[in-house]
Amino acid sequence: MFMNFSKMIFLFFLFLGTSISISSNSWLGAWMGLEINLMAFIPLMMNLNNMLMSEAALKYFLIQALASSIFLFSIILGFLHSQDGFLIEIDSLNQILINMALFIKMGAAPFHFWFPSVMESLDWINGLILMTWQKIAPLMLISYTINFNFFIFVIISSALIGSIGGLNQTNLRTLMAYSSINHISWMLSSMFINENLWMTYYLFYVFLSLTIVFFCYNFQIFFMNQLYSLMNANLLLKFMLLTNLLSLGGLPPFLGFMPKLLVIQLLTNKNMYFLVFILIMASLITLFFYIRVTFSAFMLMYPSLKWNKLSIWHNLNWTLLLSSISLFGFSGISLVYNFI
Repeated sequence: MFMNFSKMIFLFFLFLGTSISISSNSWLGAWMGLEINLMAFIPLMMNLNNMLMSEAALKYFLIQALASSIFLFSIILGFLHSQDGFLIEIDSLNQILINMALFIKMGAAPFHFWFPSVMESLDWINGLILMTWQKIAPLMLISYTINFNFFIFVIISSALIGSIGGLNQTNLRTLMAYSSINHISWMLSSMFINENLWMTYYLFYVFLSLTIVFFCYNFQIFFMNQLYSLMNANLLLKFMLLTNLLSLGGLPPFLGFMPKLLVIQLLTNKNMYFLVFILIMASLITLFFYIRVTFSAFMLMYPSLKWNKLSIWHNLNWTLLLSSISLFGFSGISLVYNFI
């Protein structure tokens, strides 16, 4: 009871820190919100029964402290260069420093070195928070200071590293981490167009990640070989989970293709053809390792234990609801759009 109450308090401060960051009218207030968010997330990651999670919490704290130091240094540098004592002068150096600190916080390449190793040691719930909620404040703050050349470098790095890094992974949490890095490149690309587009892409990404994490958490799936053997008793659930992976990769006609289609269309209208080419090629590599997993699981039947058949019906209704929206949502939205 006490542990649940304490976790609720830390979750409240986690949400409060992000709210302070995105609603602050000063960079110092944004930094304070990021620190509150960090100090609330560390206890949620800690688990005395799992030393790997405690190690991940320490790694996360050290990296986030480094990023916060760079962020605070850039704020102080802006104060020193300002003619007015209350206004921060943002020049190109300050933009790069602020962006670099926020990219480290969200795990964008080439500052991603901590993200897959931390994700590998977390449980699914904390991993979902790290992949989704912890990116809101950095993304919102990055949208205020866009340095075009630095952005292009980070977008291309995230697209390529996020796709190539997942090729040799057998741990599903690490695979989701590299997939998240790849999706960061799409979100950053959509910032060039308008603010609503990257928010739309982010919401789609959160929904798809939630669906897959919901599957894996309910059935305690952590590695690739468990996808092959655990769910043979119910082929419908196996089909739903594996096609959700394809939806996260952006394969049409699933829901995950829709935000990528919007970004491609609007980037093409802005004549950013090279950036579109890099993003599409990286997504094809991402789809390759998703298709490799799903092809093996669909085509081959693996032995499974008989007593696992009863446990797969846990939360089946919610699982099927989320999966059906993920798989057929694109068709429904297209029909509504054409009807309007």
